[in-house]
Amino acid sequence: MPASSLLIVDDEEVISWALRKALERAGHKVATTASAEGAFELAAAQPFDAVILDVRLPGLDGLSALSRLRELTKQAPIIIVTAHGNLSTAVKAVEGGAFEYLPKPFDLSTALDAVSRALKSRQPTEIAKPILDVDDEIVGRSLPMQNVFKRIALVAGHDACVLITGESGTGKELVARALHRHSTRAAKPFLPVHVAALNPNLVESELFGHLKGAFTGAGTAKPGLLALADGGTVFLDELADIPLPVQAKLLRVLEHQEVLPVGGSQPVRIDVRILSATHQNLAGAVRSGDFRHDLFFRLNVFEIHLPALRDRVDDIPLLAEHFLSRIGSPHLTLARETEKFLKARRWAGNVRELRNAFEHAAILARGGILLPEHFPDVPATSGAQGHVERIAALVAEWTRDRCEKLQPEEPGKMYDELLAIVEPALIDEVLRVLNGNRLAAARWLGIARATLRKTIAKYHPTQLLEDDGD
Repeated sequence: MPASSLLIVDDEEVISWALRKALERAGHKVATTASAEGAFELAAAQPFDAVILDVRLPGLDGLSALSRLRELTKQAPIIIVTAHGNLSTAVKAVEGGAFEYLPKPFDLSTALDAVSRALKSRQPTEIAKPILDVDDEIVGRSLPMQNVFKRIALVAGHDACVLITGESGTGKELVARALHRHSTRAAKPFLPVHVAALNPNLVESELFGHLKGAFTGAGTAKPGLLALADGGTVFLDELADIPLPVQAKLLRVLEHQEVLPVGGSQPVRIDVRILSATHQNLAGAVRSGDFRHDLFFRLNVFEIHLPALRDRVDDIPLLAEHFLSRIGSPHLTLARETEKFLKARRWAGNVRELRNAFEHAAILARGGILLPEHFPDVPATSGAQGHVERIAALVAEWTRDRCEKLQPEEPGKMYDELLAIVEPALIDEVLRVLNGNRLAAARWLGIARATLRKTIAKYHPTQLLEDDGD
């Protein structure tokens, strides 16, 4: 990229030095300062093409300095960086006109890419008007959650459809509510629709409405849920459960902003933004024909994936503080061994299960300290069924990662790749338990001995096994 004049505002000397060196190697002129006040002086004295601005600074913080700095730099793009961000920080950064929001720690390559994109833009960023005060229901300081906050802030002000993915209990509806709360539709209805809870025979009527006499029992006309949310936002939870015939009508809503009630011949104009969520592999449902590919692409204009609790265990103390405050027990604290216990425990239900566990513990705790014994026992599924759930969750996570790299029409080798991971582990462990007896292993596995031999040769071509006899 061509040489430009850049300003770094960060009081962490190591980060400031590393960024300056990397940008200078790329051919840029770089000035640094450790405070917002210092940035004002530099920006008033010389022009800058882009600014990297930390949030936590001595004196005036970065978010408070953002508008003044934009004014002094004549709307030069500003990249916000922070190690202490939350949804409020991300929203304020975007509403304040920040070009990019980078949670720390970040790779230098990520920062260089952000600077490159900022310099290419060189156009004023429209400042969004604040909609509502931020009420953080989504809690987290971990890097995965920082990225979630960033994506919420970036897309909230647009009318684009958003697909929210993640395991059960990760907080998908909270994300949908945050997107609505920080949108221009915030004063209008937010209507969550749990598709799986709808009567399968009445899904069409529930969503699109019906006229009087449209079907047996339709004694009066009834507007659908989409019409009731006119001007606002509809959140379709468990999206994969929508029947195929209804999917075609939903596609029409997205393309023409109109609904056709059951029994009607004239469409009704509506204005809704549709957010949706699923914990299932929707791309797989598209390939199997259970979900329309055109509807999938219309609903998945922008995706926000929520991490499982096991991928953000460092957020557990913060979540504990939040839950205890919400249930009216802010005086309770975690013992050190309790924090370790909570981080080591498997939370199949993710944040939802953790919240319920804290309600249970708060009832049992008599003093001011929560101990491991105050929390409910791990559900019975932690045995064989628990293994099945863990394997299924890992396979789903692995599959999702592969799906993100493929297009629906693109050939892949996912089946063979997964088989190559699972099959050797299965066979090796059975042989270990049976002391290498291939005949017994074949019986346990339910395959022919010749098939077992071929499989062993496939994965261990140099392995010499003694004949164990038939």
